[in-house]
Amino acid sequence: MGVFAFEDDFVSTIAPPKLYKALAKDADVIVPKVIPVIQSVEIVEGNGGPGTVKKLTVVEDGKTNFILHKVEAVDEANFGYNYSLVGGTGLDESLEKVEFVTSVVAGSDGGSIVKISVKYHTKGDATLSDAVREETKGKGTGLLKAVEGYVLANPDY
Repeated sequence: MGVFAFEDDFVSTIAPPKLYKALAKDADVIVPKVIPVIQSVEIVEGNGGPGTVKKLTVVEDGKTNFILHKVEAVDEANFGYNYSLVGGTGLDESLEKVEFVTSVVAGSDGGSIVKISVKYHTKGDATLSDAVREETKGKGTGLLKAVEGYVLANPDY
């Protein structure tokens, strides 16, 4: 198994507590509202804390897939949320899993910076293709922007 690691930051104008709440605590409700291809997020095992497995059902180009999302760690005091994509028909066949370590920290002018560390675990001797890496990064950035847009559009959130 190969491991390929990357780091990225996402800058937002939303304060850390509010952005963390939307991304970590309320994402199961918000994401299907703001990402049209995600039809549902359901807990298939656990209570929402570490060890919980969620099933995200995705419909793209008329085809239904799912991705299994496992909560690895939740650190509300430090706005941390770690999870892995561990299976499903929507996970690229070259991947064993993808680990995400995220934290929301204070940015300038009261906003936030979402710090993201990603580790791709490939199956066997497979290497990580640029296409898979860019697709995963694009979907992650799209999700962050969509959740941010939801919070900005709903000032009472």
